[in-house]
Amino acid sequence: MMDKEILKLVRTPIRALRKEQGLSQEGEKGGFHFSYIGQIERGEKNVSLLNLHKIEESLEVNIIQLFAYQGEEFMVTAAERDIQDIVGMLREANDEKVRVAKNVLKELL
Repeated sequence: MMDKEILKLVRTPIRALRKEQGLSQEGEKGGFHFSYIGQIERGEKNVSLLNLHKIEESLEVNIIQLFAYQGEEFMVTAAERDIQDIVGMLREANDEKVRVAKNVLKELL
């Protein structure tokens, strides 16, 4: 994959999600300078992983959703989103609750 194509994978969903949410390029939610966001969206900047994480947080999506975004909708299915939510809950739970959840899932499946 060429460099420009890789940068397009990042810039397209960032621009679309930002516009959908009515956010400006000023990056007020992520703490970025407006020119930086503009450079990312034009494919002029190679965004770092740390800044990509800040952008996804400001757009209120996770990295999987960011890269699965295809103009006004996510390629991620509802079931995949549910699985992501469940994994998130399990990561926050204590060991006992994780064991109980595992047993419940065994019985259901």
